[in-house]
Formats: sequence, structure tokens, C-alpha cells
Amino acid sequence: KSDFFTAPASTRYHGAYEGGLCEHSLQVYDCLKDYLSRPRVKEIYELDVSEETIAIIALLHDLCKCNVYKTDTKNKKINGAWQQVPYYVFEDPFPYGHGEKSVFMIQHYIPLTAAEAMAIRYHMGFSSTESASQVGQAFNKYPLAFALSTADMEATYFLENIQKHEENND
Repeated sequence: KSDFFTAPASTRYHGAYEGGLCEHSLQVYDCLKDYLSRPRVKEIYELDVSEETIAIIALLHDLCKCNVYKTDTKNKKINGAWQQVPYYVFEDPFPYGHGEKSVFMIQHYIPLTAAEAMAIRYHMGFSSTESASQVGQAFNKYPLAFALSTADMEATYFLENIQKHEENND
């Protein structure tokens, strides 16, 4: 049982709302498809990735975020009056890491290729807690890991900000 379709993507950063995890995963999918369709990526980097691999790594890269966000309440001053408002807290019953936990969870159901596993494992790129040299080695050996990381960052830092801007202007 999973809350993939209703879970937030984070407690207060990107996708910190109901359904944020699914929405973020779909945005990563769109960004990854776009990145991999570029002539330079196909011709120079020689990345030719199947539709199945794109779907698996983009849609499941943050599977580790399922069933770890709980709702609590806190006091917040709104229009001069204190009110109870809901917020998300992170409670991970199996703290196995981020990318590695997603790989672990997926492999219970789908066998992953080495490139798929490494892409999911290192999708946080240089913003992860890994050493820069380790991330760089993974990117050099598995360019798909770099592609997924790029798509994840684009979805997180650009698409979500565009969406927030459009919502604020409505």
C-alpha cells in the first residue's frame, strides 16, 4: 500500500502539498524525455534510452518518499489571529538513504539495469550528501544518472517556480 498519488514531495520545499510527489515525478518524466530527445544527447553523448527506462527512472526515482510524510498541526498567525494549520512532518520507518532506498524498493518488483539503478541512486547529483568525486564518477560511468539528475533539478527548481508564479498571478 502506498500514498504515491497523495503524498507531498517534501515537507516545505518543492511539492509540499497533497499530490506533490506524483506531480513532481510526472514533471521529471517530461523533463527527462525532453533532455533525451536533444540531437546532441543522442549523437554526441550516445544516449539512446528506451521508453520503459525513461518511465521507470523518472516516475520512480523518489519512491522512497512514499509513506513517510505525516500531517500534524501548528499555530500560525493569520490576519492577526492564531489558527491551527496543517503541515507535513517526515517520519521514515526505514532510514536507508534517499536514492538507494528508492532502488531497494523498486527492485522488490522490477529488475533494474545497472544504468537504471545508478540513475535513481545518484539522481540528487551534487546536492546529495555523497562526495563530489563519487557523484562525478557515477555521472562519468553512467550518463543516464546525469540526465536524470538534470531532469530532477529542472523540475524542482524551474517548473515548480513557474507553476507557483502562475498560481500567484491567477
